[in-house]
Amino acid sequence: MKVCFAVQRDEGMDSAVYGHFGSAPTFVVVDTERQSIDTVGNKDMIHAHGACNPIMALSGQDVGAVVVGGIGGGALMKLNAAGIKVYCSMADTIKGNLDLLTTNRLPEFSMANTCSGHQGGCSH
Repeated sequence: MKVCFAVQRDEGMDSAVYGHFGSAPTFVVVDTERQSIDTVGNKDMIHAHGACNPIMALSGQDVGAVVVGGIGGGALMKLNAAGIKVYCSMADTIKGNLDLLTTNRLPEFSMANTCSGHQGGCSH
């Protein structure tokens, strides 16, 4: 499975997970089967608040899951509609979150805990 992590900068598996999907400068995509890592710049970083296009942001990367500190409801709905699950970061690094994800200990985002005007379950 390919898992996308929103990050400030690519530091491999030690990258800190970013607090908000739409404004994350970079995404690190970890392919757990091939044990490879790719980096993608956010292609939709400049957008009106609430108008994030997450598929464009990911440059069309084919991922099965996203891990981030916070996400808006619109982006969550668009990712879920594309078959992508979105999980709430519970560890500081990609490695820590990947360990939690592979042992089913990362909570999945729901509309109840998304960012709403930078409030609610958002970590930024």
